[in-house]
Amino acid sequence: MNNELLKKTMSAGAVVLVEPKFEENIGAAARVAMNMGIGALKVVGDRPLDRERMLKMATHKAAMLIDNLEIHPDCGSALADFSLVIGTTARTGRQRKISRHPREIMAEIAPLLDENRLALVFGPEDRGLENEHLKYCHYTSTIPTADFSSLNLAQAVAIHVHELYTAVAGFIGSDEEFAGHKRASTFELEGMYEHLETTLRRIDFLKDRDGRYPYWINSIRAAFGRLGLNSREVRMVRGFCRQFLWYEEGKLKKNG
Repeated sequence: MNNELLKKTMSAGAVVLVEPKFEENIGAAARVAMNMGIGALKVVGDRPLDRERMLKMATHKAAMLIDNLEIHPDCGSALADFSLVIGTTARTGRQRKISRHPREIMAEIAPLLDENRLALVFGPEDRGLENEHLKYCHYTSTIPTADFSSLNLAQAVAIHVHELYTAVAGFIGSDEEFAGHKRASTFELEGMYEHLETTLRRIDFLKDRDGRYPYWINSIRAAFGRLGLNSREVRMVRGFCRQFLWYEEGKLKKNG
């Protein structure tokens, strides 16, 4: 196996913790992430964090992740550079994406990791990721358990990064070729979704009054998310939306 390639591939990944409540959990997550070669740790939130409490659980080896910890005000900025995003949740609901086993997801994305950065996103300890967070995720992962589903944050991180490591190692060891398909970044996709939403509202396809607005916009995001669009395709969709909006504005001015 090409250990250098494995190390390089894993180090491009990141663990993103959304509004974690305890510094010790951040440190423990850093420790397990470092064990599997994850190269970055990010926190979404606005409260100050106690470095010493994080380091206590991170141990000396994972201190690098704590020292280089990135703090972001929201998921949009934290995930802007990533083109593969996996959200973790134990909750289900009609407006939520279908969750899959982490092993299944990791096997699917392993061939894409030469050109695409991966982020693993974990929610607050008491409630997990909300729909507002999950809208940025291309995949939703749920760890299968028996009757009692109550894994702590570090355990959830450990299971996902280990499944990722196993999938990547297995793929590299198989001597198969990486897919070589670079997907659009989250930043690019969010710009496209904003353009689409504006256009669909203009033609009255998306309506606030029927109470199903979140359902429809999330369904549209999920449909485009499954396509794995690249940057050129995103620009093409945005070009269509831009042209349509210009045409509509021109008609309004002419008729006004």
